[in-house]
Amino acid sequence: MYKVIRIFWHCDSRRFLLKLFYTLCGSLLPLVSLVMIKNIVDGATSAIVGNAGPETFGLPTILVASMAAFCGITLLNRWISVLNSVNSDVLTQEIVDYINGLIQIQSVQLDMAYYDNPDFHDTFHRAQQEAAFRPIRILENIVQVFGSLISLAGVAVMLFAASWKVIAVMVVAVVPTFCVRLYKSRRIYRFRRETTQMARRSNYYGSLLSSSMYAKEVRSFGLANHFRKCYVDIRRRLVDQLLHISRRMALLDSLTAVIEALSLAAVLLILVRPVVGGGLTIGTFVMLFEAFRRGQGYLNGLVGGVSGLYEHKLFINNLFEFLSLKPSILSPDRPEPFPEKVESISFSDVTFAYPGMKHAVLSHYSLDARFGEITRIEGENGFGKTTLLKLLLRLYDPQEGAVCVNGIDIRRFDVFELRHNISAIFQDYVQFHFTARENILFGDIDTPEDAKRISDALRLADAGPVVDTLSGGLDTVLGRQFENGEELSMGQWQRIALARQLYSNAPILVFDEPTAWMDVKARSNFFMALEELKPSHLIILVRHEEE
Repeated sequence: MYKVIRIFWHCDSRRFLLKLFYTLCGSLLPLVSLVMIKNIVDGATSAIVGNAGPETFGLPTILVASMAAFCGITLLNRWISVLNSVNSDVLTQEIVDYINGLIQIQSVQLDMAYYDNPDFHDTFHRAQQEAAFRPIRILENIVQVFGSLISLAGVAVMLFAASWKVIAVMVVAVVPTFCVRLYKSRRIYRFRRETTQMARRSNYYGSLLSSSMYAKEVRSFGLANHFRKCYVDIRRRLVDQLLHISRRMALLDSLTAVIEALSLAAVLLILVRPVVGGGLTIGTFVMLFEAFRRGQGYLNGLVGGVSGLYEHKLFINNLFEFLSLKPSILSPDRPEPFPEKVESISFSDVTFAYPGMKHAVLSHYSLDARFGEITRIEGENGFGKTTLLKLLLRLYDPQEGAVCVNGIDIRRFDVFELRHNISAIFQDYVQFHFTARENILFGDIDTPEDAKRISDALRLADAGPVVDTLSGGLDTVLGRQFENGEELSMGQWQRIALARQLYSNAPILVFDEPTAWMDVKARSNFFMALEELKPSHLIILVRHEEE
């Protein structure tokens, strides 16, 4: 729980303290209003029997004062509620954004190897599921417990003056409810954790049906009904399991309701007898009985808050489990500076297998690439061509052997500096739904925009004609995901991706199937561009075997 409170504090300490202050006021004012109700009832009773005293507006002055105080407290409580609502709305959104930021930062920091592990996807899924609402619920529960404790303290003082038995009955009646809620929290947590894989699979079927990425093949092969059936089957199984749990919980909740009703009857007997015997005034009875009723509510609120904290603590551990993951690909404590002039790249006796896979993709593989040359890597599918490039970028590290630049193992360089000196385009390049200009600038986002470099990148990638067809030129949004966007063909997208790569000033250029979607003319232009780039770069070109 300390970790969660620390998140609230780091997110916005001022609003967090305001939330507690408004809760304190909102807990105390209703208790003061109970005293005013007692005074109003007793004042009216005194007036009826003739003990009116001084009058104001034709009513006893003490009665008028109590009525005015009651109305003032009600108004003040309403104002505090409004302020609390505004503060809570802002704080809630800030917390959601803050935690999403933590997840995004962690996702970027983690190794690619994590994404090859199904257990990681389960952990990531659970973290995403909880991040959206668990911290907010915890904040609400903390405030609920805080407010309930304050209110209960005031109620206990009122009731203790009349009879300690009322307090005892109130506490005993709430114990079964507390136990049932703790049991329910554990059961629901276990259910969610055990069904993570099922929930992820149903989400996957849902994305197959709704994502534009799969739309063409789902329609052309008539797969919609099949995927829909798979989705419905999983969701039905999940609902059936949840229904079984809910029915058991409903039975236990019904039993606790009977206990609470019996406690109400017992308290009525305890309080009504002194009133009939003249030991309590009607106003005092009303105050004490209402205090008991509210005390029950506060106790239920306390139980709900504590059990909620227990439940959400179980689930929020999923978030902290994800945030506690550590990357293994790190920069050394004292990295060597990256060479000012790259002379060579070598793969020396490299063996590599993806995490969880029994067979190696690369086994004792060696390769040399030199500056001023185009080093071609050709082979069949599954040969490990793309894997070599991932190892060069240190997205993974080999199990054996080494990848070196100028004879220096790349694990001795700062990771960011290494990647900054390599510009790569993969065969599954990303289609960024930004403007064409932004798509290109992403190749070197940390430096100011350079119009000449953009022009050169467009020319070398043969992407100038693509930009010329766009209604807004470089400032046209690409893709149809957002308003006013314009879609491109796969070949056009690939040329934009090449321009992004070539905008970089990196001395090492890596191309993974860069012409897969290009027509004959575009391919010819690309290889001419490679010859122009060759004298000033070390170039690695991955292609399938020539037919």
